[in-house]
Amino acid sequence: MEAGQHGHADEDLISKKELLEQTGISYGQLYRWKRKNLIPEAWFIRRSTFTGQETFFPRQQILARIEKIQSMKDDLSLDEMAAMFSPNPARWSLPPHELLKRNIVTKVALDCLNRHAGNPPVLTFAHILSVYAADQALRTGAVNLDEAGLMIQVLTDHYPRWEGRACDLWVVRKLGVTTCCLVANPAEVWFDATAHVAVHLHLAECIEELKLKLAQETEGET
Repeated sequence: MEAGQHGHADEDLISKKELLEQTGISYGQLYRWKRKNLIPEAWFIRRSTFTGQETFFPRQQILARIEKIQSMKDDLSLDEMAAMFSPNPARWSLPPHELLKRNIVTKVALDCLNRHAGNPPVLTFAHILSVYAADQALRTGAVNLDEAGLMIQVLTDHYPRWEGRACDLWVVRKLGVTTCCLVANPAEVWFDATAHVAVHLHLAECIEELKLKLAQETEGET
């Protein structure tokens, strides 16, 4: 995202009619999945059009979610999928070496966590999420090691306070100084033109990816 833009810009939206046609799902399925919390309420966006009020969705997010639901529905119940998609923290806790053994994070990211958290023998889900998010940013080259440590610090210190509410993590650079923050999602965030957004992570998506990775690994061990 370019400096000076905000975090909830006019997205690429898809209408409900186009969504149903493109995915082949029914109106009833869509709203059943909404009732079961498989599709967030915030994704149902009401807009005025020349024909009246219509419902739109963030295109990439809704299409990706429906594809996942369709691929998982034969293996998981709707309630199990809802738990997987929920931003609520998971129950997993693991020793650090298990994250490396399962190839969930790299040793570089885990070393960043240990420097901040003092080598915990067992990682809580907040620890796992923080090192996973930092590892994703490190892999893309979006942050350096100090900035990855800042991400880990903010997430381990503050994420548990959100109690599962959806939020985003931002890493912003301005005049050689880096800052990191958690922001409620959905929200509008504006920066001045001299600021550069290095990282903007939807933590709900990170949690979903992480839960899937942990679940797949657990199933493979049984």
